[in-house]
Order: sequence, then C-alpha cells, then structure tokens
Amino acid sequence: MAKILIVEDNALNIKLFCDLLAAHGHQPQAVTDSRLALDSARAFGPDLVITDIQLPHVSGLELIRLLRADKELGKVPIMAVTAYAAQGDEEKIRGAGAQSYVSKPISVMKFVAAVQDLLPEGQKATAGEKNGVARDSAEKAGIDDTAEIDDPESWANEEADAPGPQDPGGEEDST
Repeated sequence: MAKILIVEDNALNIKLFCDLLAAHGHQPQAVTDSRLALDSARAFGPDLVITDIQLPHVSGLELIRLLRADKELGKVPIMAVTAYAAQGDEEKIRGAGAQSYVSKPISVMKFVAAVQDLLPEGQKATAGEKNGVARDSAEKAGIDDTAEIDDPESWANEEADAPGPQDPGGEEDST
C-alpha cells in the first residue's frame, strides 16, 4: 500500500509501529538517528513520514522543517508523535509543517486511524479494515490493540529480551 518512514529513537516503539504498519500491508522503514532521516527519506521516497518530536541531535520539529523545505519531500504528509504534550505544542508542530499530531500514550487503533487519514485514497485501508480488520491484523502480528505506546503500564515498554554482558552471546564489557 504505502511506503512509510518512521523516525524514532525508541526500539520498542519502532517495532510496534513497523509491525502494525506491515500488518496493514504498508512498507515501513525505520530510521533511529535523526541526522540520517532526510537522506533516508530521499532514498526511500515515502508516502508518509512519522516522526517523534523528542529526538537527539536533530529535533522532530527541525526535521519537519527540513522535510518541508526539501524539493522532493516538501509535500509528503507528516505525522508527529510525542510523549510531551504541553500547551502550545500542537500549534508548534503544525506550524512547522506536520499535518497530524498524536500525543503519547496512544492506542493502536488511534494510531492506525491517524495514519489512514494522511494517506492518499489509493493507499488507504478499506472501511472494513478501519472497523475491524485493523484489530484482526494487529492480533495476527502479535500486537495487543489495547497496549498504549509509552504508557508505563503497557507491554510495549517492556525491555527486549536481548542477552546482556553477563549472558552468552552478550556484549563484552570493555572496561
């Protein structure tokens, strides 16, 4: 359906976004370093960009401005996602050029709806997908649609089961 670039520095959020988007037939690509996001977007040619606002190096607001100023990417829809929803933030984010603003924690269903609203007609999910298949797709991808991104009580924020320095296969401590 759509090529969607995700600019996010949280590995768990990236996994959740990518799994959910792929379950809906989209082609997600993640960038964890905001300094590489503009070049990645030019190479990928996204139909939508989803960016966190609180990013190290290049903030999400600055990235939105850079995307808007770019000849190739200036018209690509942008959805901003942030855990910091202070008064006036939405105006700043929309003023920078984002069409959509979603504050965390967000439900999976709200995330899917926001994505669908930004996609061109030929790339949107059908009404059936919006009203039920989205939930089925999330279940097939192993995603609990009641989980909220960046909610301290959510499974989405549990640490990944990667080997640690003391585990076989883990990184060695160089100190």
